[in-house]
Amino acid sequence: MPGRIKADVVAAVKERTAIEDVVRDHVTLRSGGAGSLKGLCPFHDEKSPSFNVRPTLGVWHCFGCGEGGDVISFIQKVDHLTFGDAVERLADRAGIPVEYDEGGARPREEVGRRSRLLEANRVAEQFYAEQLTGNPESVPGRRFLAERGFDRAAAERFGVGFAPRSGEALTNHLRSKGFSDDDLVLVGLSGRGSRGLYDRFRGRLLWPIRDITGDCVGFGARRLFDDDRIDAKYLNTSDTPLFKKSQVLYGLDLAKKAVSTKRQAVVVEGYTDVMACHLAGVGTAVATCGTAFGADHIKVVRRIMRDDDEVHPAEVVFTFDGDAAGQKAALRAFAEDQRFVSQTYVAVEPGGMDPCELRQQRGDEAVRGLVESRVPLFEFAIATTIARFDLNTAEGRVQGLRAAAPVVAQIKDRSLRPEYARRLAGLVGIDVEEARRAVAAAGRAEPAGRRPVPSAAASPDVVDPGPEPLPRPDVREPAVAMERQLLQCVLQAPRVIEPHEFDALGEDAFVAPAHREVHRAVRAVGGLETVGEAGEGWVERVSLAASDVARPYVTDLAVAALPVVDDDGLVKLGRSLQVEVARRDLLRRKADVHSRMQRLDAAGDAVGYRAALVEGVVVDERLRALAVEQD
Repeated sequence: MPGRIKADVVAAVKERTAIEDVVRDHVTLRSGGAGSLKGLCPFHDEKSPSFNVRPTLGVWHCFGCGEGGDVISFIQKVDHLTFGDAVERLADRAGIPVEYDEGGARPREEVGRRSRLLEANRVAEQFYAEQLTGNPESVPGRRFLAERGFDRAAAERFGVGFAPRSGEALTNHLRSKGFSDDDLVLVGLSGRGSRGLYDRFRGRLLWPIRDITGDCVGFGARRLFDDDRIDAKYLNTSDTPLFKKSQVLYGLDLAKKAVSTKRQAVVVEGYTDVMACHLAGVGTAVATCGTAFGADHIKVVRRIMRDDDEVHPAEVVFTFDGDAAGQKAALRAFAEDQRFVSQTYVAVEPGGMDPCELRQQRGDEAVRGLVESRVPLFEFAIATTIARFDLNTAEGRVQGLRAAAPVVAQIKDRSLRPEYARRLAGLVGIDVEEARRAVAAAGRAEPAGRRPVPSAAASPDVVDPGPEPLPRPDVREPAVAMERQLLQCVLQAPRVIEPHEFDALGEDAFVAPAHREVHRAVRAVGGLETVGEAGEGWVERVSLAASDVARPYVTDLAVAALPVVDDDGLVKLGRSLQVEVARRDLLRRKADVHSRMQRLDAAGDAVGYRAALVEGVVVDERLRALAVEQD
């Protein structure tokens, strides 16, 4: 067995390897003064560069975390290698033969594990690529690519291949090249079953997933055949010593130079989207591999695009589908936004097309235009949040404000918060000061206080207690007392109430929940227009139409004494109550119209704005008519 690598080999590796070139595969370096280069440390998360390289001395050191050493220790740490494996890798890079104290070269079975596994993936990548062009079974795969606008040159550029359906073709090929069964299972190319080894990927289109240096560390596989026993449309290499899906970004090996130069990263959702973007001229596109964009991906991107300049920040652009899943992904990305110094944006095609579909239907320019049309991620997060609520109701506006205020409060650039509080006010349709107060309150709140409370529906052990009883209206409030008396008149003396005007009252005309329920019951039986001359069975009909929790209150209103008993007094009382409740309802509707006009103006909807303006004029005319009647 060979022993330690000879000292002169180690010395030669250090001498003939430029440390700055090795480090640049992982860190974007720039001048740090005389004889020094600096960048963001790859071993801890930081926003200001404290990682230094001294090329003339062949050493590196981070003043942030205290790590340091030579080129060998850097490779050991960044790639999790043993000393011997790191030396072997650097020696191979420099073209230096590796010799050991006992003499002779190290046999294949003793070569560093990482080198063996990388070589297995390289051979597999070549095999798959040959199968795409030379195997008749791959016709569906070639058709899949052609239908998405990818020709043979594009497939070769991205190394796209095809896995034969037989189930053992790759395994047998790699065995013939001298790879052991254990290596093939360890690297994720083969699986081990009761009958021996089988190919991990069968009858699928394959994309090689490479690390930043260009080494193939895994594969992504797309389902092609209906009889594929694995239902998943996409199947990725499982985590291996080479492949960690939470850390790898597809296309980064091709994008790293553009990402560093433009200080921009465009994060798309799939392999074909990366291909479409690069072919369309968006060379900064990358994608995750079967997982959400997370903290480890952020560290990788930040190091490459020098995300450390708060004066001239870089930018990360997320492209998401416009569906619910895409919106959820955008909000998840916003939650990670604080990890960036760079500005984060989102680009969503209005019709819901992804970059690949967009390129197919509208060409390369449309893909570039999609990225150029980006909007700040927090702006998209605000709009997505409030879209869940009915802003045409007072309750919906309050709920929308409460949900969106924490989003504005999380915008890391504090100077932008007042402006986005103002825009939130316009989008929701509320007073600007009210929005600013809500944002300020959300900013002061503890993070734990904003955690969603699990609903009872989410817990199968919670027994539904049934509908909650309606709160008893507080008649000490003048508005509530007035409502109660009006409903008493409606039930006890409907003849003193003008049917058409009462039936025209909106659903939110009453303040107290119990009064809204009774009003709903009156509307449910057809309104006051259906009372009839004698009014026989009127209270019973309303009671039957009321909900179980409101029915007792209908009886209460039907028998409670009114402050007047003679007909003249009842007519005057009923009329004054009806006018006041109607006036208050119109004022609420006027506020709603004004709120809607704010939202439509903020959205640039001229047609909707004019329609709301006309409605506002009608409400004002009715208010003036009521004022004349009261006089």
